[in-house]
Amino acid sequence: MLRIIVPVLILLLIIGGILLANNWSALKRLRTAMSLFEKDKIVKNFLHIEDKFWTSEIKPGPQPTVLPKGKTLQLPQIFTYKDSTINLYDYIDYTNTNGFLVIQRDSIVYEKYFNGMKENTSHISWSVAKSFTSAIFGMLVDEGKIDISKNVEDYLPQFVGSAYEGVTVKNVLQMSSGVAFDEDYRDFNSDINKFGRHFALGRSLEKFCLEMRRDKEPGTFNHYVSLNTQVLSMIASKVSGESFTELMQKRIWDKMGMEHKAQWVVDETGTEMALGGFNASLRDYGKFGVLFLHEGNWKGEQLVSKEWVKASLTPDAPHLMPGADNPNSNNPYGYGFQWWLPENPKNDFLACGIYSQFIYVNRDKDLVIVKLTANHRFKDENDNSKDIHFHLFQDLAESL
Repeated sequence: MLRIIVPVLILLLIIGGILLANNWSALKRLRTAMSLFEKDKIVKNFLHIEDKFWTSEIKPGPQPTVLPKGKTLQLPQIFTYKDSTINLYDYIDYTNTNGFLVIQRDSIVYEKYFNGMKENTSHISWSVAKSFTSAIFGMLVDEGKIDISKNVEDYLPQFVGSAYEGVTVKNVLQMSSGVAFDEDYRDFNSDINKFGRHFALGRSLEKFCLEMRRDKEPGTFNHYVSLNTQVLSMIASKVSGESFTELMQKRIWDKMGMEHKAQWVVDETGTEMALGGFNASLRDYGKFGVLFLHEGNWKGEQLVSKEWVKASLTPDAPHLMPGADNPNSNNPYGYGFQWWLPENPKNDFLACGIYSQFIYVNRDKDLVIVKLTANHRFKDENDNSKDIHFHLFQDLAESL
């Protein structure tokens, strides 16, 4: 019997060793994903995401555009939130801010780095990436390559039979797909956290999207589903014949003369995580805000049509309107094409990512603010984080 057991055990150990060796990188990524937001690791992770996951690289523009420096702005000491007065500098520190940039009249008037971040450091944007995805998508719509009134399966036949069948592209753009998705980062078993583990193991993003179910009629309820943006990127790559990295390189980075390299986090197939895996420098995020401040025009060239920019920032159905009492929305903010609109608008709008990443644009003040953050307190603040930052940005804008 011993003669049989020993060889079997040796064989099992060999097989186990092979499996472990083949899956070591996936297990390492999973471990990183599970500890990504821990207090003592979050800053390093957010500033070096390309060291943690597979990424594709976007090169600096061939003729970099450097925004001029204007008169240095003295930030206001305080801002108000509901019945509270908050010290702005304390809040910048409290939220573990890595980079803070203010651009007014196309000039940099405030630029500050913290926690080892530098001018050329790439920082994860999380869902700010959705607004970049929307811009590229709009360029393809402008060129007649995409009709947003068509259904998802018209462009992606593999989605027949999925939760996305019969959903218009416009519904997907406006986070009104009707797809069931729990985006609670505090719940270990939420859909978004399951997605994170799925991705960390190197598995296909498309496969995860295909496994979703629907719980509402499309086009009737504003429910934030990150996977919607992933579906948009699949459509964009399908109709253009280019990867999302190539689209970003040619249509934004090269055209706008972005100063620094950037990266998309990718899955096992090389597919970009368009819903939140984009990394770039503080200034280059700022320039993207300037592009939308000027209705899609960059240095005299209309990169994104005015019509698309307007549609992106205009809630055009009851369920998309801002308001805490909107019965057909699960958030108090208005929503356009992957951009957020405040409940009390001041001709301003916002790109927003978890753990407090922001590009804020205020047209009345000719202003762009970028705040990149490793806010380990994000889960404690719950949904208040976005609201507090809205007030911070609006108060700062009013002070100008």
